[in-house]
Amino acid sequence: MRGVVAAPRQPIRPDRPAGGGRRRGGEELLSIGAVLTFLRDDFPEVTISKIRFLEAEGLVEPQRTPSGYRKFSPADVERLAYVLRMQRDHYLPLRVIREHLDAIERGESPPALPPADARPGPLEEADRELVAAAESGAGVRLGRAELLAAAEAGERELNEWEAYGLVAPGPDGGYDGEALQVARLVAELGRFGLEPRHLRAMKAAADREIALVEQVVAPLRRHRNPQTRAHAEATARELATLSVRLHAAMVQAGMKTRG
Repeated sequence: MRGVVAAPRQPIRPDRPAGGGRRRGGEELLSIGAVLTFLRDDFPEVTISKIRFLEAEGLVEPQRTPSGYRKFSPADVERLAYVLRMQRDHYLPLRVIREHLDAIERGESPPALPPADARPGPLEEADRELVAAAESGAGVRLGRAELLAAAEAGERELNEWEAYGLVAPGPDGGYDGEALQVARLVAELGRFGLEPRHLRAMKAAADREIALVEQVVAPLRRHRNPQTRAHAEATARELATLSVRLHAAMVQAGMKTRG
């Protein structure tokens, strides 16, 4: 069992809701339901599926009863709270959080965290995402397991994303860089409680924007001149970028008027 890393905002108490189990070294062991109840005090968006996913990623290692039920120690709950807090407050990916936990276990100080006010606004974030997608997405071809690992998601989540048309494999069953970028962003939104069904409006808006871009570039794509067709692809990319930046600017302006 891994050690204690960072205490939640409230102490673990044996008189918390039912679900505690046998003691080990004097510790009260909690069921996954009791852990969920405790964590929701600070993390209302957390779910049992999220806890199971973090376990599958090796960030927490609860005990198992002979019948297979999970039993969490106070140290396990503290680890979960640390992971959830780093995701929510500092937007750290699981890979970086795992490095933090490993450093703490070695008795070292984890890397310094960026200040909360250093988080970029929607417009800056959109630009960063577009640059990242352009740099990392070119020529990428991932299998299903690779996409799940890169997006830090589970099979159930990907099935749901595909059911809502948010992510789709290619004819060969693989996923390109754009699909990976979408998967990562959908997973990020999921941390805030936004489920795929909530994102249908975004998907519908994107489809309308695609239709607008097609209206502009379709005549160029039908041209016989290869240079003109190449210009059509460059124009489509530029229009897509402008569309994303316009959406981000509108969100940023709207947030200010409601602040």
